[in-house]
Amino acid sequence: MKLLGVYAHPDDETFCTGGTFARYAAMGCEIMVVSATRGQAGQIRSGDLATRRTLARVREAELRVACERLGVRHVECWDYPDGTLNEVDQIGLGERITRVIRSFQPDIVFTFGDEGAYGHPDHIVISRATTAACARAGDDLHFPEHRDEGLSAYLPPRLYHAVFPHRRLLLLDHLVKWLIEEGPAFKGDPEFVHGLLLLAEEASSLHYVEDHFEIKWFPAGFSIIEQGEPATALFLLLSGRVDVVREDTHGTRQFVAQLVPGQFFGEQGIASGMPRNAHVIASESATCLVFSPTQPTLFEGRGVGARHVSSGGVEPADMDLFGVTTRIDAGEFLQSKLHAIAAYRSQFAFRPDMLPEGIFRDLFGVEYYSRIVPPRSIENDLSTVS
Repeated sequence: MKLLGVYAHPDDETFCTGGTFARYAAMGCEIMVVSATRGQAGQIRSGDLATRRTLARVREAELRVACERLGVRHVECWDYPDGTLNEVDQIGLGERITRVIRSFQPDIVFTFGDEGAYGHPDHIVISRATTAACARAGDDLHFPEHRDEGLSAYLPPRLYHAVFPHRRLLLLDHLVKWLIEEGPAFKGDPEFVHGLLLLAEEASSLHYVEDHFEIKWFPAGFSIIEQGEPATALFLLLSGRVDVVREDTHGTRQFVAQLVPGQFFGEQGIASGMPRNAHVIASESATCLVFSPTQPTLFEGRGVGARHVSSGGVEPADMDLFGVTTRIDAGEFLQSKLHAIAAYRSQFAFRPDMLPEGIFRDLFGVEYYSRIVPPRSIENDLSTVS
């Protein structure tokens, strides 16, 4: 088979279809990826790797490395303006995609769903343009000038939209289990802290996880956790220091430890809502990344007996599969996808070994699609056409 992915930015192909591409490349399929932009309006995560002037070139290079790691043989990176695809000549964009389809003649075309994964305007534009191009590519009346280039009409047998169902998976539950195994001495380096922050943002925006994330600042002396209150959040210390203090029944306090950036606290008993066994107090101004099962409300009190929200331990299988027709298990090729994500160093401070593989497998091991042409019921493989 020939597989074609048409997306808006470098890294879209990896998050949407990276595992699928790696799986079918290993089976001998010929794969092509098109990125409509060079990602020149993206965030620069490291000034050592790119500047605004060089970012387009850097991200295109990262795209080619990522595709190589996925087994993708053909890569085109166009130079449409990042962030404003809705302002370009839509007929011209559709003609260019149609030319690629007629030239490469894929058996399957992948692109975003019409919601653009999370509403990104560029994603929505490329979805509409690719979906329309798949229909027009089979009609010689559309772009007849292609015949002068030796390109005949070609109708792709299948079109899939990449979708991201709400999975009701809580990253904090997975982190808690891992941290209990690691023990209280675990301390992530700055790259780990940065990488986990970006991973949380990306996983949340693509509905891989349902956690609520926020960065909170606490002044010196602030009681971040009170002993005895239910455990409902996981904290990663980003900057500053906090003291862990235990209080006995007489109100006498005993210093236990001081935590520094890269350390977690609050993890014990979150899934069951067990009481905290110590106070955690900011010894100096401290900033934390806070994982919660839901967005905290303004009326939630503090202390023993106050109203709190528990995660409930929802299983990963509990998800909304509305609109999903196809699920591809790419777990065997998870490392290829993780190393492709790691290729985007200008965007993600990401290491494939920063978390246990089991956590990454739950996050990225299965990819979901809605089969648009022709419509059919749920499937687990791309090898048959009905």
